[in-house]
Amino acid sequence: MKHRSYRDKDLVSPPSMLVYLLILIAAALINGCATIPGKQVGDQVAPLTPERELSDAELLNVSIQVFDPGQLPEDPGKRKGLSPEIREAESRFAPIHLKHTLQRAGYWGVVRVVPDEDVGSEILVQGAIVYSDGENASLQITVTDARNVIWFQRTYAETARQEEHLGVEMEKEDVFQDLFNTIANDLVVFRNSLSAQEIEEIRQIAALKYASSMAPDAFGPYLATDEDGRVSLQRLPAEEDPMFERVEAVKVRDDLLVDTINDYYDIYYQDLWEPYSNWRRYRHEEVSTLRRLERQALTRQVLGITAIVGAIALGGVADYETAVRTRPLQDVLIAGGAYSVYSGHQVRQESKINQEAIEELGSSFSSEAEPLTIEVEGQTVRLTGSAEQQYAKWRSLLKQIYAQQTGLIGESETLPELVPPPPPDPNEQP
Repeated sequence: MKHRSYRDKDLVSPPSMLVYLLILIAAALINGCATIPGKQVGDQVAPLTPERELSDAELLNVSIQVFDPGQLPEDPGKRKGLSPEIREAESRFAPIHLKHTLQRAGYWGVVRVVPDEDVGSEILVQGAIVYSDGENASLQITVTDARNVIWFQRTYAETARQEEHLGVEMEKEDVFQDLFNTIANDLVVFRNSLSAQEIEEIRQIAALKYASSMAPDAFGPYLATDEDGRVSLQRLPAEEDPMFERVEAVKVRDDLLVDTINDYYDIYYQDLWEPYSNWRRYRHEEVSTLRRLERQALTRQVLGITAIVGAIALGGVADYETAVRTRPLQDVLIAGGAYSVYSGHQVRQESKINQEAIEELGSSFSSEAEPLTIEVEGQTVRLTGSAEQQYAKWRSLLKQIYAQQTGLIGESETLPELVPPPPPDPNEQP
C-alpha cells in the first residue's frame, strides 16, 4: 500500500487550515484595540481667543447644565472599576471645567453651571457622558440659543496619553483638555457667524422668556413659537415698563442665587480635583497593565493551542516513516502547547488582581467624593442625587415669593401658601 506524501500538492488537511485560522485570529485579537464613540479631537488644540476685547453688547451669557451621567456597560467585566458614583461626580466635574475653559476664551459674558435647564439662558449647553474610564472620554454636546436654534450637536472623543496625567492644573489643564478646547472652539466658530442683530435678538428673547416664565399672561404675547419650535420676537416692552423692570429685578436676584450655587459647585470641583485626577491616573496605569497582561495571556494561549494542533496536524499528514521520525517533535509541541495554555491561564489570574485594584480605586474615590450640602435662604440643596429636584423646588419658591411681592400673578395661576418656619423649641436654651 502506497502512503501519500505530505509533499502531495492536492493535500490540504483540516488541521492545517485550523492552524492558519488560529494564527489569523490571534493576530487580530492581539493587535486590536477598543474604540469609543465620537470623533477623536486633535492633539494640542489651541483655544480660540478674540483679537480685541469685546464690548458688553457683543457678549452672550452661557448656561451649562449638569451633564447626563449616561449608562455604565451592563457587562461587569467591561466596567473595570467604574461605578455610578464616579459617573455622578463626572457629570458635575465636566461642565464645571468646561465653564472655566469658556471663561478664559474672552468671547462670553457670564458663564454658569446650572443644575437644570435654565429658562432664561441666552446660550444653553447640555451634555451627556457617552463613555469615560480615565483613559478615554466621549461627550455628546448640544448647544442651543434662546431662539431654540440648535447651534450643533456633536460627540467628542479623546484618548489620553499616560504622560498627560502629569501636566494637569486645576481650572486650566485637564487630562482631556484638547476635548474641552475643541468644544469651546466650536462654540466660538458658531458665535462668530452671528450678526450683531442676531446677538441682540438672542439677548432680548432670553429676557422675555424669563419674564414669561414669571408672568406668562403679561409677557407670553411678546413671543411667538412656530411649528418647528423656533422662538421669535413679536414686540418689545415699552421703555421703563414697570412690570418688566420688576421682572428684571427678580432676574438679578435669581442670578445671585445661581452665582451662590456656582460658588458651591466650584468648591465641589476643587475638592474633587485631587482624588479624581489621582483616580484617573492610577486607573489608566492599571488598565494599561491589565491590557498588557491580557495580551500576553492571549498570545500564550493561542500559540499553545496552535502548537498542539500543529503537532496533531504533523502526525496526521505525514506518512508512516515521517510520523515515527517526528514523534518526539510532536510530543514536545503538545507538551509546550499545554504549558503555554496553562501559563496563559496564570497570567489571566494575575490580570484579575489588577482588575480588583481598579475596583478598589473606584470605591476609594466614591468615598472621597461625598456630596456637598448648601443652605440658601433657609432652603437646603444637595449637589448630588436629588440636586436637580431641589434646585427646581427652590426656583419655584423664588417665583412664589417674588410673585407675591410684585403682584406678578397670572390670571390662571394660583400660588400655594408659603409654609412658615417652625416655631422655636421652648425647651431650647437661648
